[in-house]
This record gives sequence, structure tokens and C-alpha cells, in this order.
Amino acid sequence: MAKEVFSRFDAADYLKTNEDIAAFLDAAMEEGGDDPEYIAVVLGTIARARNMSQLARDTGLSREGLSRALSGNGNPTMATLMKVAKALDLKIQVVPAVSAGAASSASEHRAAS
Repeated sequence: MAKEVFSRFDAADYLKTNEDIAAFLDAAMEEGGDDPEYIAVVLGTIARARNMSQLARDTGLSREGLSRALSGNGNPTMATLMKVAKALDLKIQVVPAVSAGAASSASEHRAAS
């Protein structure tokens, strides 16, 4: 019987466009947006896809510091996250955390008033 060989999966290999990156980040925020370590790892994956060394130059941070901050053990500051987002041509946005059903109910309530 032949032995199956699998290669290591790395999402960074599939993040080719800004749209890919935005979709990946949106999905990550939906899945684990309340877990800062998870989001740091996701940003680290995006950084690897975009060339960590170039991202470090673009943010003015050291490659090692950026790599550390965007690891599962990192604890990046908001300033670091904003620099990374800007260097990746992304925008960090805050939206209400209401579900679509709750949002439409609220709209209906306001319309009825």
C-alpha cells in the first residue's frame, strides 16, 4: 500500500489579491473576532503573504518585532495594528454588533415611532 504524503497547508499561499486578503480577514473576524491571539495570527498570515520584510519596512517596525507581534503569543498594540492595516491597504472599521434580524427590528421600531 502506497503511503500518502501531504504538504503543509498555509493560507498565505492563497492570499494573492487585496480582495482575497479582505475576505480572509472578514471571515476571521466573524469566526474569532473576540480572540486577539487569533486575529494576530491571521494578520501574521497576511503579512507572510505580502512579504514580512517589506511590511516591516512599510510600517517602520523591525521584522522580528512585527513577526513577534503577529504571532499567537504576540499582543500587538492598536498602533501596530493600524500601521499594519495601512501598509496592507486595509482599513480597520468598527460596525454595530447586532444581527440582521435585530437590525431590521430596530429599523421597524424607529419607523413606527
